[in-house]
Amino acid sequence: MFFDELNINDNVLDALDDMHFEECTPVQEKCIPQILKGRDVMGVAQTGTGKTAAYLLPILSMLDNGEAYFPDRRHITFPHDAINCIIMSPTRELAQQIDQAMQGFGYYLNGVSSVAVYGGNDGGRYNQEVNALKKGADIIIATPGRFISHITMGNVDMSKVSFFVLDEADRMLDMGFHEDILKIAKHLPPTCQTIMFSATMPDKIEQLAKTLLKNPVEVKIAVSKPAEKIQQSAYVCYEPQKLGIIRSMFKNNDLKRVIIFAGKINKVKDVNRALLRMKINSGEMHSDLTQAERDEMMFRFKSGQIDVLVATDILSRGIDIDDISMVINYDVPHDSEDYVHRIGRTARADRDGRAVTFISQEDIYYFMQIEAFLERTITKNPLPEGLGETPEYTSTRKPSKKGNRRYGKKNRSGNKGKNQSAKGSANKHSHKPGKRPNPNKKHTEK
Repeated sequence: MFFDELNINDNVLDALDDMHFEECTPVQEKCIPQILKGRDVMGVAQTGTGKTAAYLLPILSMLDNGEAYFPDRRHITFPHDAINCIIMSPTRELAQQIDQAMQGFGYYLNGVSSVAVYGGNDGGRYNQEVNALKKGADIIIATPGRFISHITMGNVDMSKVSFFVLDEADRMLDMGFHEDILKIAKHLPPTCQTIMFSATMPDKIEQLAKTLLKNPVEVKIAVSKPAEKIQQSAYVCYEPQKLGIIRSMFKNNDLKRVIIFAGKINKVKDVNRALLRMKINSGEMHSDLTQAERDEMMFRFKSGQIDVLVATDILSRGIDIDDISMVINYDVPHDSEDYVHRIGRTARADRDGRAVTFISQEDIYYFMQIEAFLERTITKNPLPEGLGETPEYTSTRKPSKKGNRRYGKKNRSGNKGKNQSAKGSANKHSHKPGKRPNPNKKHTEK
């Protein structure tokens, strides 16, 4: 289906034409008509399927029209001095990318404004957020922790909100934002249309959908398999052998542009300390860092100042780096989709890439599930000489919940991730012709 076959207004279509967007992706074809009808939508689609445009395009079209007529005979008008749409994002990086996409899609719109609200270290920018919120930007793109702080301070009037979007809802729950989302939702008017996107559909997402959505339309886009160019392999090993494998892999110090994923914040810290003791030029990325520290670490990695980045799943989605040569799964992710997201950081932009997974005894069950999902057997590498025997790679029962690792939810002290700090920044845009952002600049979503 082509975009001009949908009921999108001419200003948005003109922007799409300039950006050479002609044909809808499957998630856009299924979601846009339902959103234009005023239906709540539960979308299950991974990064790269075009889900950002799937909700932005119909919302921007209706806001630019100034009103919407829905089949249930609701007639809604959108005041320009109030908040009309709230988009929740798990991380500052994704919020920025959504805001950049809006600048492209909204280039020809008549005064539809947006403000990005997220944590950071520049306290002076907090006042800019407050001013934008109180004046009523049409669309707010916010991280949950930061937005909660504005609600607590009385800076936000949500009485006129018509659209509430949760992007990467599963990641928000993994980061400990479940209660924050429910608190925010309590301030929404009962007529608000809710749109939720998630890459996976575990029980916790189904429960959240039942709580927030009203008779939703479900749109499920099958998770695509990893790119064929990714050379996948694994080591079956005991936990203490993992650092020995890394030492062997890095012994020639010729590996550059490597991401190592670990399931827990404390393990990320431990692995990074071990790499530094090995004289490996590495850094760490997780939600215990302040936003300024995360920005600095990402800059150092992108610019080549560090060779290896050890990270939690905060980096498996929403970050677009084209030249990653290798991904190492220090832990096996417990969802096949998470495995696809992790290793999808390599072999991008027509490059080759490697993905290596360390399978400890308690993770054999989960890796077998991944192999079943991929419909292939991943090559098992022999351990480097001197590391001893390996566990037998045979079918096992699913480990009890009592023994499971809790990925990304809390650190050892039980605190939620601190990616939403008390200080931050705001970017407000009124989408009128002027200096136009480059719509062809690569982002995670288009």
